[in-house]
Amino acid sequence: MQDFLFVLLGLILLIAGGNWLLKSAVDLSMKLNIPKIVIGMTVVSFATSAPELIVSVKAALGGFPDLALGNVVGSNIANLGLVLAVTILLSPIDVNKSFYTTDWPVMMVASLLFFFFIYSDGIIERYEGLIMVIFLFFFLVYLLRFQKKAVVSEGEEIAVMLPLYKTVLFLGLGGVALWGGSELLIRGAVGLATTFGVSERVIAITIVSVGTSIPELAASVIAVVKKEKAISLGNLIGSNIFNLLAVLGITSLITPIEVVDSRLLSNDIFWMLGISFLILPLVFFPKGLRLGWRDGIILMGIYLSFVYVTLA
Repeated sequence: MQDFLFVLLGLILLIAGGNWLLKSAVDLSMKLNIPKIVIGMTVVSFATSAPELIVSVKAALGGFPDLALGNVVGSNIANLGLVLAVTILLSPIDVNKSFYTTDWPVMMVASLLFFFFIYSDGIIERYEGLIMVIFLFFFLVYLLRFQKKAVVSEGEEIAVMLPLYKTVLFLGLGGVALWGGSELLIRGAVGLATTFGVSERVIAITIVSVGTSIPELAASVIAVVKKEKAISLGNLIGSNIFNLLAVLGITSLITPIEVVDSRLLSNDIFWMLGISFLILPLVFFPKGLRLGWRDGIILMGIYLSFVYVTLA
């Protein structure tokens, strides 16, 4: 019971921390006059990936590498199979050209890079983590240089900027809440795995990954409600890129991450690659550059199948 409460309280702190960080990050980017499509792919993605980063670093340092890996792989699957599905079930999304020219290809390259590094020897070494971080750096430079002139669609709400002290306050509160939440979540997750006799991977890929994906869900649903659809899809694709390149890259720079449960390599990673690839044909069929409720049902079905297979 105590472990369950730790997980619950940890998730609440992570959600609150992610939300505070998101507020301050978007406000800072507005003060710097960065276009919304770039905000979605960078600032919002990084802010909503902060829970994964904190949890993965602490898990790896604490000697629980499967929590770190399962959290990222599970979050990437949940971002597309659960978060994107819920978002497009609420409202269809018209997809920008940058999706197939930049965003999706970079996500697939990042996914295949991770697959290549981890599948060959079951470990992400420090130099491999460095390659991932360098790739992310060049991607960000490209975004800021070539998508800086992105057009903001008509009728978009211009958000009111916060006073500087509030931005700093949200930034600080967000950081503290993320750190405290990750402490409780990892302690509770390891405890639950021990109590129920399942692997850390199973807990990470279901409970922990969904919990750390809640900021993405909140950000995407709010973006749809406020008609900020450029932020919504860009946030999810960007978040998956950040999870792989920043979260695993930075974590493995601190300490190499080794696979403990082999099903992560024989099962989970293929689900992640499959659902990442599937987004491209779904965007083009049946209607070009659009994701609708039918696509949402397909993605949700795949996600539920993945959870069923993982728990079976």
